[in-house]
Amino acid sequence: MTDPVDTPDTPAVPPPPPQHWFADVLASDGGVVRLRPITPDDAEAMQEFHAALSDRTRYLRYFGPYPRISPKDLYRTTHVDYHDRVGLVLVLGTAIVAVGRYELLDRDGRRSAEVAFVVADAHQGRGLGSILLEHLAGAAAENKIETFVAEVLAENTTMVTVFRDAGYQVERSRDGSVLHLEFAIDPTEALLSVRDSRERASEARSVGNLLTPRSVAVIGATPSTGRVGGAVLNNLLSGVFQGPVFPVNPNRRAVRGVRAYATVREIPDEVDLAVVAVPPEAIGSVLDDCMAKGVKGLVVLTAGFDTTGVAGGTAEQELVAAARGHGMRVVGPSALGIVNTDPDVALNATLASVLPSRGRIGFFCQSGPLGAAILGEAAARNLGLSTFVSAGDRADVSGNDLLQYWDTDPDTDVVLLYLESFGNPRKFSRIARRVARTKPIVAVSSGRHAAQPAGDMDRSIVRDLFAQAGIVQVDSISELFDCAALLGYQPLPGGSRLAVVGNSAALNWLAVDAAQSEGLTVGDPVNLGPQATPGAYFDATVAALQSTDIDSVLVVFAPPVPLPMAGFADAIREAAVAVPDSGKPILTTFIAEQGIPHLLAVRGAGATAVRGSIPSYPDPERAARALARVRRYAEWRTRPVSQVMRPDGIDTERARTLVAQWMAESGGRRLTDLETVELLGCYGISVVEFREVRSADEAVAAAEELGYPVAAKATGELWRRRPDLTGVRLDLWRPEAVRQAYVDLVELCGDPVLHIQKMATKGVGCVLRVQDDPSFGSVIEFGLSGLIIELLGDRAYRALPLTADEATALIDAPRAAPLLSGTPASPRVDKAALAELAQRISALFDDLPHMRELSFDPVLASTNSAEILYARGRIGPEPSRFDTGPRRLG
Repeated sequence: MTDPVDTPDTPAVPPPPPQHWFADVLASDGGVVRLRPITPDDAEAMQEFHAALSDRTRYLRYFGPYPRISPKDLYRTTHVDYHDRVGLVLVLGTAIVAVGRYELLDRDGRRSAEVAFVVADAHQGRGLGSILLEHLAGAAAENKIETFVAEVLAENTTMVTVFRDAGYQVERSRDGSVLHLEFAIDPTEALLSVRDSRERASEARSVGNLLTPRSVAVIGATPSTGRVGGAVLNNLLSGVFQGPVFPVNPNRRAVRGVRAYATVREIPDEVDLAVVAVPPEAIGSVLDDCMAKGVKGLVVLTAGFDTTGVAGGTAEQELVAAARGHGMRVVGPSALGIVNTDPDVALNATLASVLPSRGRIGFFCQSGPLGAAILGEAAARNLGLSTFVSAGDRADVSGNDLLQYWDTDPDTDVVLLYLESFGNPRKFSRIARRVARTKPIVAVSSGRHAAQPAGDMDRSIVRDLFAQAGIVQVDSISELFDCAALLGYQPLPGGSRLAVVGNSAALNWLAVDAAQSEGLTVGDPVNLGPQATPGAYFDATVAALQSTDIDSVLVVFAPPVPLPMAGFADAIREAAVAVPDSGKPILTTFIAEQGIPHLLAVRGAGATAVRGSIPSYPDPERAARALARVRRYAEWRTRPVSQVMRPDGIDTERARTLVAQWMAESGGRRLTDLETVELLGCYGISVVEFREVRSADEAVAAAEELGYPVAAKATGELWRRRPDLTGVRLDLWRPEAVRQAYVDLVELCGDPVLHIQKMATKGVGCVLRVQDDPSFGSVIEFGLSGLIIELLGDRAYRALPLTADEATALIDAPRAAPLLSGTPASPRVDKAALAELAQRISALFDDLPHMRELSFDPVLASTNSAEILYARGRIGPEPSRFDTGPRRLG
């Protein structure tokens, strides 16, 4: 691909590069590369990069030998304006490993640009060309460029493949040995799908590199298991890790009988993973050594990085920046460590003294001490784990990364999350709803997120957004494991019908009451009596499993006197085997045990409990609660995946023009009532017609124009937000009434500006709002109007954009929503109109990133309509939307 000739527009002093173009990105092999705009300071590095390219690579890029980049081309490459000419580089350490650029073309006023990139020979095959193309397209879109063109040698199949596989609709023509490629860079669904697929693969590979190392170095290793470095070394050695373990200690020749090295650099073999247990002040030199050695990942057990203080936060950021700059991922700092129970790996790089057995449950948490307790609890309940990561301060590797890994991990069936904060909640929601379609996710949140204390509204948002994404939300670690025991070892229930079988009438009825309170359908329990035999348990359980009226079975075994347990446990297990295709989960209250009792376990390789094992709960209430949560998840999973549909009658271009004009005038503000109405009209959303008036005569004229009856409304902020005050006069039928209402309201509120509005159809008052949540982005809220309902917090929330099914579910979600379906005193309202309104709001916020808030209060829902009486909007600077742009690490 030839370079354009030098022109006078090359800036002698380029403008500052856009800061949001700096990014750490994962290559396809899971390694980190740093992307940034090119600058004049890169001239020497560019010269070295070009000189190191092979003759073949230079020929394919420049259509000729071009052994040395000319001073003129070097100057033009490194001096760009970041608008019509843009250059991006990928660096590893201080070396450039790939470079890409685009340059505006003069094509009869069309905004097109020629694009090109080249990757160092040693780094080809890592997906770096795709990364450059993605980020160049993002920069071009910001600069109003619509189309990329490229001239490529026909024999350069690799380059052609990059363009073709990126998800673009590429048009191609041929002129001899040269292909001309042209494609629009709009982010189509296909393009976003390709981006997400590559992101998933690279992040999964990145975590896989950490969890499946071929060798491990323990930096700060000591003989004493009472110290961090000694404890993790002991666990690696006693856990029979399948690769070599290298202790690093400058003061010892050997540690625990294993040869030690003064630094990582001195280790003669390759090192994939380094576990760091040295004081914070020594981290710098450790990083230098690991970078020089080519270590792929770090597990930093070291504490002392005070993330709440400026200094601590900076130290942590510097640690991650330095590690990523040299291709490494970081777990920690303050991590408990990581575990992989795969016998072919057998990695226990943690400080925990007790580990669960091999299983098919993946677990992520942050807190180190809590992580140790979690591992101990899982072991006590006989729940097997596939992998475990305690990320500590979560400076780099997060729950999002682990979700990507577990999504593709064939050894993990269930995901458990203990979340203390959300790193990138928008991304979390996007990934979780995809993963939950095939693998259950059970999560407990400690009650804070985005580094902010969570109030009642925050907890409600988390609750509803988790449910929207199909996440099973629980309130404690105990409930987390209760759900995991059922999800990890039994099938999902096909419905809500539960059979209760047991030998204690009191416990049986307790189970029935608990199940019914959780929304399950339960008939009379099968009471076997205190003298029940194993055979009676077998027969009753088989009958329940064979019944077409039953979806789940809860077996209660509470012997009145000490009895041999084995026979009863065998009967329950054998009943499941006797009806192998029932597809119905069995759970028990088996003499108050919890988890997977040894007597109810089905053994697999290595005598570990495998699928088909039967979970037990200390009491029927715990069992019913776990089953109800799992049932709700199973029902969510059966819903078809609906798409975000755009309603008809939307004028996006006009809306964007209006918002751009208002932003240019003010940089962000609350819209006037009339501006809000104008903007909403672009999305087919109408507010009940009104006129803004400033005198009694204008009020009467407005009423005459609108047609009687009308309402008169005060417009001051106090009167809008206090429905209990008398800032409204309704059902005004005559000019005299309108005139008197105007005089009364002006005297009452002291503001001459009033609204004269047509009377709407009587109906049920509702509220629809969109707020810009600091963690989850644009969140829509729905509920019924009224001070009491407001105080009770009866609101439902969903993340935008909404699918059609999600819009319908939003309207049905509040506890007071049955009022919309009709009562003896009021008819059913048009819920479809409310759902369509929610979809139009969703489209508005999807199109207009400068929209910060929108409130409809109230909306009167009647039999045939949903009429908006009042709307307010606010615009402001666009927040970070990195999750919707080119790939990058958070």
